[in-house]
Amino acid sequence: MPKLIHFLNPNGLATVTREIEKTVCALRGADDAPVCFETLFAVDGGIETQRDADRAAVAVAEYVARHEASASAFVIACYSDPGLHAARELTQQPVLGIGAAVMGVALARGSRIGVIAASAHGMPRHWRSYHAARIAQTVAGERAVNLGVAESGNRDAALDKLIATGRALCDEDGADVIVLGCAGMTPLRADIEAALGVPVIDPCSTAASLAFAICRERQDPWRPT
Repeated sequence: MPKLIHFLNPNGLATVTREIEKTVCALRGADDAPVCFETLFAVDGGIETQRDADRAAVAVAEYVARHEASASAFVIACYSDPGLHAARELTQQPVLGIGAAVMGVALARGSRIGVIAASAHGMPRHWRSYHAARIAQTVAGERAVNLGVAESGNRDAALDKLIATGRALCDEDGADVIVLGCAGMTPLRADIEAALGVPVIDPCSTAASLAFAICRERQDPWRPT
C-alpha cells in the first residue's frame, strides 16, 4: 500500500481542513504521493494564542508518532508550525511546517515580505519565529485582520479586509510580496493577488508543492552519470 502525505490541521475547524484539502488536491499530479487530511481538534476553534499553539504542538507530535508507518511525509497546516521540531524528533519522514516553507518561496518572488495575520494575538509568536530563523530583516511588516480562523477564508467576511490590509503592507510598509499568515485564508489567495498586483503566497499551496516534490525525489533519486 502506498504511503501517504498526512496534512494535519491542528485546530478544531473541520471546515478549514476541507478548504485545505481542495487546495492540495488541485495541485496533486497523477503520479504524486496519495494524501490524507486530519483535523486534530487540539483547540476548540483556531490557533491564536501561545497557549493554543502549545496545546496543538502536543497533538501534532502524538499524531506523527502514531502514524509514521503509513507516512511518506507530514505537513503541519498551521502558519505557526506547532510541534514542528518535536515531530521531527519522532520520525525519519519529512515534516514540513507551512509557515517555515512559505518564507523561502516568498523571498524568491520579492525582497520585502508583508504578512497578513488573522489575529493580533498570534503576531508576537510569529515575530519570535522570524527572529529565530534569522529572517526578521526581510519582513517589511505584519498586520492583522482580527478575524477568527474560520472567518478569514470567508469571502463576504474577509476579502475586503484582507485586500485593505495587504494594500497597507505594500503602500505603508514597503512590502513587495504578501504572505497569507493563516491556513484559513487559502481560498482567497487569487482574489487578493488580483486586487493588489503583487505576488500573494499561500502557505498551504507552497508546503503541498514542496511535499510532493520531496516525495518524488525520494522515490526516484537523481544519480550523477
